[in-house]
Amino acid sequence: MKTNTVLIKNAKIVNEGKIVEGDILIEGEYIKEIADSISAKSSSVKVIDAEGNYVFPGAIDDQVHFREPGLTHKANIETESKAAIAGGITTFIEMPNTVPQTTTIEKLEEKFAIAAETSHANYSFMFGGTNDNLEEILKVDEKNVAALKLFLGSSTGNMLVDDPKTLEKIFSSTNLLIAVHCEDEETIKTNLAKYTEKYGDDIPIKFHPEIRSEEACYLSSSKAIELAKKTGARLHIFHLSTAKETELFTNKIPLKEKKITAEVCIHHLWFSDEDYDAKGTLIKWNPAVKSAKDREGLWKALLDGRIDVIATDHAPHTLEEKKNVYTKAPSGGPLVQHALVAMIEAYHKEKISLEKIVEKMCHNPAILFQIEKRGYIREGYFADLVIVDVNSPWSVKKENILYKCGWSPFEGTTFKSRITHTFVNGYLVYNNFKFTNGKAAKRLTFDR
Repeated sequence: MKTNTVLIKNAKIVNEGKIVEGDILIEGEYIKEIADSISAKSSSVKVIDAEGNYVFPGAIDDQVHFREPGLTHKANIETESKAAIAGGITTFIEMPNTVPQTTTIEKLEEKFAIAAETSHANYSFMFGGTNDNLEEILKVDEKNVAALKLFLGSSTGNMLVDDPKTLEKIFSSTNLLIAVHCEDEETIKTNLAKYTEKYGDDIPIKFHPEIRSEEACYLSSSKAIELAKKTGARLHIFHLSTAKETELFTNKIPLKEKKITAEVCIHHLWFSDEDYDAKGTLIKWNPAVKSAKDREGLWKALLDGRIDVIATDHAPHTLEEKKNVYTKAPSGGPLVQHALVAMIEAYHKEKISLEKIVEKMCHNPAILFQIEKRGYIREGYFADLVIVDVNSPWSVKKENILYKCGWSPFEGTTFKSRITHTFVNGYLVYNNFKFTNGKAAKRLTFDR
C-alpha cells in the first residue's frame, strides 16, 4: 500500500485514563503527532473530521478462535478478522485448538503464513500445550509467539492437559506466559452423568451452569494459581465466570508487576442464566454463563482491578451445529464484531467509563503480553485507531452480521453506538460500514 498521511481533526481522544480534545496526525504506519490543533501541511493530506466523536486505540483481543485451518466451514482468519475491524478490534491473538492443533513449530508457522496472506487485523497466535509436547514447547521462541495455551478443562478440539506431573514440568520449564482454560474435568463428568441419567442427551440448557459449575471453575483456577506460585510461572487465567474465582486475584500491585492475571469475556458480563430460556444453546459457552450474582461479582472485580483484561473468546459454530440437543451442541459463539459496542452500551448504563473500557481492552492486553507499540494513542506508536460515535443507534440483524457463521447472540439488540472508522497500521481499512480494498495487518512483535 502506498504511504499515506491522514489528519484526524476534532477528536475526543480516550487514552491513558483521560479524554482530551485534539487532533492526531498519522504518517505511514505511525502516529506522528498528537496536539490541540494540527494543520494539514499539503493537499495530499487526507483530513477526517471526527466531529467531536471519540477516538480509541484499536482494541486488542487476547482470545479468539478463528477456526483456520481445518474448521473453515465455521469461520476463517479472513472473515473473522474483517468482522473484528468492523467492531473496532485491530489486533487478535488466536488459539491453538484448530485442526491440526497448533502444537508444533511447523503448524504454528503455517498459521502465521495464512494470516500474512489473509488477515485484516494484526495477529499473533498461542502455542498449544498437551500431555506430550514439552520438547516442542521448549523450542518456542518467546519473541515469536504471544503465549502458551493450556486447556485444564476439555473444550472444543480436545487438548486437555490432565497429567499433574506434565503440568508441573510445563509450569517449571517455560518463560512463556501460560494462559489457561480452567474447569475441573472430573467435576464436570460427574455432573454431566447425573443429568444425562435423568434427561438423556436432551438436557435442558438451563442446567449448563450446574454441569459446568462454580465448583468446577474454582477448583481448577485455584489449583493453577497454586502451581504458578510454587513454580514462579507467569499465569493468565482466561474467561472467569464466577464471583468466587475473583477472590483469587489481587489489585494491590500494578499490572506490570503481576505474575498472576485474569480475564473476563463479554458474554459473562452481558448474559446471565436468566437468558437461557430465550437464547438456548446460542449462549452455551465453556465456562458457562452463570448467575446474575456471578455477573455482578465479575463487574466488581473488573472495575476494582482484580480482573485485568476484557476479551471475547470469539468461537463460532454454524447455526445448524448450535441447534443440536444439549450434549451435541458445541460451546462457543461469535463476538468480535459486537464486543466494543456492547461495552460502550454498559458505559451508557453508567456501569463503566470509556477510559476504563480502553484500559481493559487496549492498554492492559498490550502490557500483559508485552506487545510492542500498540494499545495506546502515543506518538511513535502504530496508528491502530478507532473512531466511535456513541450516539448513533443501530440494530444487529442477519444482513449486517459479518461472521462467516451468519448469526450472533446479539441479534435483535439495538446498540446506541457504532464504529465509524478503523485504522490498522495507519491505513483506513473500514469507513462507515464499507471496507477499503487494502490489507495493512502485521504480525505482532513483543518487547521481551
